[in-house]
Amino acid sequence: MTGLSRAQVTRLLRRYAEDREVKEKRYRRNRFASRYTRADIELLAEVDEAHDNLSGPATQKLLYRAMHEFGDQRYERLASISAAHIYNLRKTSTYRQKRVRYEKTKATQVSIGERRAPRPEGKPGYIRVDTVHQGDLEGAKGVYHINAVDEVTQWQVVGATTQISETFLLPVLGSMLEQFPFEIRGFHSDNGSEFINHTVARLLEKLRIEQTRSRPRRSNDNGLAEAKNGAVIRKHMGYGHIASAHAETINAFYSDYFNPYLNFHRPCGQAEIVEGEKGKRRRVYRWYATPWEVLRQLPGIAGYLKPDITIDALNAVARAETDHAAARRMQEAKRKLFSSFHQKRTA
Repeated sequence: MTGLSRAQVTRLLRRYAEDREVKEKRYRRNRFASRYTRADIELLAEVDEAHDNLSGPATQKLLYRAMHEFGDQRYERLASISAAHIYNLRKTSTYRQKRVRYEKTKATQVSIGERRAPRPEGKPGYIRVDTVHQGDLEGAKGVYHINAVDEVTQWQVVGATTQISETFLLPVLGSMLEQFPFEIRGFHSDNGSEFINHTVARLLEKLRIEQTRSRPRRSNDNGLAEAKNGAVIRKHMGYGHIASAHAETINAFYSDYFNPYLNFHRPCGQAEIVEGEKGKRRRVYRWYATPWEVLRQLPGIAGYLKPDITIDALNAVARAETDHAAARRMQEAKRKLFSSFHQKRTA
């Protein structure tokens, strides 16, 4: 009935026989006697406030000097305190009531990606990546374009995603990396959370791709991708709102028509750095070529291509149709794409 053991009931009955009362004793944990009183802790708080929270050993020396050098009897117990126990007293409620210290919020250090500009050294496979948002309309988010450009050849692959969260971004990013004909060695982006996160870092680590990110006050670190955002994506897709529901259709347009046109039929200005008499460096554009033309002229091109990609296969794609025919086919597909947007809005 009591839920107690036989020994416990026996003790209670013995206690009743002695005191004519049955009452359980409350459990009291054994505690060490407090060596430092409330006054000692408040005294420590005053010392910390005066000296602006020095380290434990430095504070220990101050307490020792207060007693033995200046004869202040209030520090009799604190004079022999250890440096480690000073930190314990600083955590007590008495200390916190007496000494309140405010610290500014410290920026969180992100260890993903090294903050530096990539160093391709004339080799393809070091891509610059950025996102372009297609605007909001009445609180609804528009589609996000993902723009990836190789630094050496300017080989460009564009994708589209509904959102830039990990769930939506990773499949599109993986598909885009597969569209590059050469092995990807470097992945450079700005400091946006869509790329600087552990999920993308694990994907790149699995593919053995080096991840770097832009440095502070170095606006040109990702300048190539920024330039392509305006000259390519904004020029063809515009600035108006496009609903995120069209991301899959846009992505199919990119992979089937737009990306082949950009890489095999659209010439790009190839920058040449010229140094003036006073040492000032500037870029001049004397040579215009398609990314495929630049890629095939690189020495040792076969060593950069993926195992299932050959020079003959890429050359066949480039010569399958003329530049004008590829451009007209891309424009026709783009008109159908935009008309489907209009039809859905009307419906």
